[in-house]
Amino acid sequence: MIKELRKHKVLFAMMVPAVVYFFLLCYLPMAGTVLAFKNYRFDKGIFLSPWAGLDNFEFFFRSGKALLVTSNTVLYNAAFIVSGLLLQLAVAIVIAEMGGRFLRKAAQSVLLFPFFLSWVVVGAIVYNLLNYDYGFLNVLLRAVGLQPIDFYSSPGWWKYILLFFHNWKYVGYNSLVYLAAIIGIDRSLYEAASIDGANVFQRIRRITLPLIVPTTVIMVLLSVGNIFRGNFDLFYQLVGSNGLLFNATDVIDTFVFRSLLSSQDIGMSAATGLYQSVVCFAVILATNALVRRVQPDYSLF
Repeated sequence: MIKELRKHKVLFAMMVPAVVYFFLLCYLPMAGTVLAFKNYRFDKGIFLSPWAGLDNFEFFFRSGKALLVTSNTVLYNAAFIVSGLLLQLAVAIVIAEMGGRFLRKAAQSVLLFPFFLSWVVVGAIVYNLLNYDYGFLNVLLRAVGLQPIDFYSSPGWWKYILLFFHNWKYVGYNSLVYLAAIIGIDRSLYEAASIDGANVFQRIRRITLPLIVPTTVIMVLLSVGNIFRGNFDLFYQLVGSNGLLFNATDVIDTFVFRSLLSSQDIGMSAATGLYQSVVCFAVILATNALVRRVQPDYSLF
C-alpha cells in the first residue's frame, strides 16, 4: 500500500476531496439513523434522548397514506427510469451521428441548459404555463376558441406534467454518459459496417446498442437503487401545497416534509428515511443479483 501511495501520489491526492466529501456528508451522518428509534428532545440531543422503540415507524404506517405515497413514489420513479432511458439513449445516438462538430456542440448546449435551472425557477415556469387565468397554454386555448383547462384542480394531468418536466430537465445531462460510451466505441467497426453496406440504422442496431449495454445496465441499476426516493424538489416546487393534487402527486419525501412541518417530530422523519434506505438497499441487491445471474459481467458487484 505504501509503495502504491508513493507511486501514484498525485492520483491519490486528486481523490482526497471526493473521499472527504463522501465521508463528511454520507458516512458520518449515518450515526444519526439512531434518531429513528428515539423520542428526540432538543435539550438532550441525539444520543441522550430517550428510546422510543418502533413508535416512530408506526406513525408512517398508521397514517393511512403509507401505501399511497409508497406506490406513487415507485410508479413515478419507474416511469422516470424507463422514459429517461429511452430518451437519453435516443439523444446520445442522435448527437453522436451528427456530422458537424459545431452542430453537435450546439445541440449539447441546448439540451444541457435545463439541467442548470433550479427547480424553483422551473416551478415558476410551470405555473406561468399552466395557470388558469393567465397561463400561456390557457391563453392560447382561449385564443383558438377552446375551453381553458384548470390544471391545478385536475390531478389526472399531473402524471404527464411531472414526467415531461423531469425528462426535460435531466435527459440532456444524463445522455452524456451514453454519449461518452458511444464515442469510446472503435470507429473501425462502423467503417467496416459501412463497407459491407450497412446503413445508419443498421449500424446503430448492430454496433452501437449492443456495445453500450454494460453502461446502460449500470445506469439502470444505479437508478433502481433510488426507486423508493422521490425527487423532493420536483414534486414540491411544481405541486406545492395544493391539497387537490396530493393523492396523484404525493411521494414519501413530500409527505414526510409536510408531516415534519406540522408535528416537528424529527424521529418520525428519521424513521421514514431509514425505511426508504433499507428498501432501496434491498431492491438494488435483488436487481444486481438478477443481473449477475443473467450476465455476471454487467453487474455492479
